Amino acid sequence: MNPHDIQDSGRRQVLRGAGVLAAGAATVPGWILPALAQGETLVPFTDVPEAFQVRGKRPGATHYQDTRLIDSHITSNDDFYVVQHYGQPEVDNASYRLRVTGMVDRELEFSLDDLMQRTAVDLQAGFECGGNSPGLFNGLIGNANWRGCSLRSMLEEAGIQEGAKEVVFFGADVGMEEIREREVEKAFARSMSIADAMRPDNLLAYEMNGEALPIFHGKPLRLLVPGWYGVSNVKWLTQIHVQDTRYMGRFMGRDYVTLKRVMVGGEERWVENSVTAIQLKSAIVRVTELGGEYSVLGFVLNDGTPLQSVEVSVDGGPWQPAELSEENTQYSWKLFTFNWDNPAPGDHTIVSRVTDINGNIQPTMDEFPEKVSRWENYAQFPRTLTI
Repeated sequence: MNPHDIQDSGRRQVLRGAGVLAAGAATVPGWILPALAQGETLVPFTDVPEAFQVRGKRPGATHYQDTRLIDSHITSNDDFYVVQHYGQPEVDNASYRLRVTGMVDRELEFSLDDLMQRTAVDLQAGFECGGNSPGLFNGLIGNANWRGCSLRSMLEEAGIQEGAKEVVFFGADVGMEEIREREVEKAFARSMSIADAMRPDNLLAYEMNGEALPIFHGKPLRLLVPGWYGVSNVKWLTQIHVQDTRYMGRFMGRDYVTLKRVMVGGEERWVENSVTAIQLKSAIVRVTELGGEYSVLGFVLNDGTPLQSVEVSVDGGPWQPAELSEENTQYSWKLFTFNWDNPAPGDHTIVSRVTDINGNIQPTMDEFPEKVSRWENYAQFPRTLTI
């Protein structure tokens, strides 16, 4: 993945919904109305380079959204981020088949129509790429409504055999990999334990925001593991394989592996882990001004654990509570707003932090584990601006 592969087409329209009356905006909390109201203006961040620009999508390339322009609780299919590792396969709906194989009592095969005849499940889920970062202003992100069928019910129907340990998910996207000086053809694949695969919320999704799954997002079927980083949500899904050994393909054993230095039983060690569950994270994405009043908008992502609080600090001052949107759900991104009262003219630094009900607090960069991989960037993200 190359998150800096910026697309080459025109910039999308800035902030839809600007026609909302200012009088209405004054009586409605910001978390209900994230679009700009009439007369409301964006306060530019000074940490954003003047050349930074988000462009449209193209096949096989990375797309991220401009988080300054988040204007809805639900991300449109066009704005939702895209990362593709082996290009963008064209899968024919009529001939498509999903196979369930390996250590099961009954191997299964489904057409797309078969899958759509199964009990439909609707779920709202937001997630980010495991490589999302402040360098991209956290633009590898999105939140959508998904429809599909239950992974667990399918595995129960197949019957997982005793001794099985992992479930591997293979996509239709295929690329050449050089391994030990030999080139081999490999499909994109990710795996998880039997217990993780049997989580009741895991979905085989064929719709996104009320539309058939777009090709950029895995047409006709993708895995959706709510609360996990995007790499786990295998697109163009064609095979689910149950086995008694660990799967060690590139995107489990060599790539999307976080290398960090931590204490292990009192010893300092470098530890590697596959990118799976989303780490507790918040970020401020925009500040607006209306009639001399300033409002801050941000998001939280995590693994679905309930939150205790989101707070904002201005110029290193005390932490002050932010307000979470009533539209937030367990696995969605959690939008929040903060009313910034009477900021003084001049330069300012603002930052957010989130705490969950287990007392886990989003760390500062100084508290962040030392690591040498690009994955899992969840430290507090200070923003700078001038009033």
